[in-house]
Amino acid sequence: MTSETVVLTTADGPTPAVIAEPPRTARGGVLVVHEVFGLTDHITDICGRFADAGWRAVAPDLYHRLGSPVFDHSDVGAALALRGRLAGDDILDDLDSGLMVLAESGTPIDRSAVVGFCMGGGIAFHAAVRRPLGAAVTFYGSGIEDGRFGEPSQLEVAASLQTPWLGLYGDLDRSIPVEQVEDLRAVAALAEVDTQVVRYPGAGHAFHDDTRPDSYQAAAAADAWARTLAWLERHVPTA
Repeated sequence: MTSETVVLTTADGPTPAVIAEPPRTARGGVLVVHEVFGLTDHITDICGRFADAGWRAVAPDLYHRLGSPVFDHSDVGAALALRGRLAGDDILDDLDSGLMVLAESGTPIDRSAVVGFCMGGGIAFHAAVRRPLGAAVTFYGSGIEDGRFGEPSQLEVAASLQTPWLGLYGDLDRSIPVEQVEDLRAVAALAEVDTQVVRYPGAGHAFHDDTRPDSYQAAAAADAWARTLAWLERHVPTA
């Protein structure tokens, strides 16, 4: 696996991104969408894990219009304030730029997936509504009942999912009540694509982030990662 920082081309100028290449011919592509903290070392590591599993992975910096900051986990207030300045159409442009890089490397949109964490989990969900990707996975994505970035809530658009979608949530997540997760499960089931929701009873928010000892739950993280790779294998065509 090799990873490097590259520059994507968007309508608003150059966008930093991390791209990780697998050691052999790529199985497909994965857009990795970062959390509210920005393009952290953890997201770079996630790209590397996908590459080790055979996927070409790219993670655009969604904060590039705002100076590309990266926040410490203790600086949640500043990170949330910056999140509030993002716009849905700009975010989609950045994701499209990542998809273009994957396509230029031989991985078209139907052989690409989107996987997002926290803020990025909600973004991945909306990408699955607005783009016909091979697969999508949301790790504890916020915005189920309340719209973000000028977009409608997930509940409002879940029945219109174009991309097979897997949602992974912790029952102890105080920011995403279980009742909302179950409502989303019910509406997403109305979509014309395959959908699945998995809940982890002993896990809270950010249970997959092994850089946060206060949140990380090893068993839930391992199961969620295995399910993610299996979902991609199941739904992303090989050619």
